[in-house]
Amino acid sequence: MNNTEIVKKAYECFGKGDIEGLMELYSDDVSWEIPKIDNAAYSGARRGKEAVSEFFELLAKSETFTQFEPVEFIAEGDKVVVLGKSEANITATGKSFSTEWVHISTVMDGKITGFKEFFDTAAANQAHQLHAVA
Repeated sequence: MNNTEIVKKAYECFGKGDIEGLMELYSDDVSWEIPKIDNAAYSGARRGKEAVSEFFELLAKSETFTQFEPVEFIAEGDKVVVLGKSEANITATGKSFSTEWVHISTVMDGKITGFKEFFDTAAANQAHQLHAVA
C-alpha cells in the first residue's frame, strides 16, 4: 500500500468503528496532536499506541458523529493531508457542532508515525461548555 492508501484505510477503519484495525496502522511510538478543548478529555497531545487507543475510547464517550467525511487526500513525500468535514453531538452537553478540518498524517515504512489535526476550536469549545458564558 502507498501512503495515501494507508491513510484511507485508517479512515475506513474509523468509519466502521474498527479501532483494533485502525491501531494496526500506527507505529508503536506514534505522535498524536489535536488542539486542546476545554472539558474534552480526549483533546491534546499524546504519544504511543496505548495513548492513541485511549484517545479513541474517550472520543467515543464524549461525542457521537452525525457526519464524518474525508473529502480530499493530498500526498507529498511522507505526508498525507486530508481535508474533511464533520458534525458531532456532545454527550455531556447535548450540544452539537460542525466543522471543516485538516488532518496531516506522516507515514514511514508503511505505518502512520504522526497525526496532527486542525479544526474550528471555538465551535468545539462552545459545544463542550456546560453553561453559556456571558
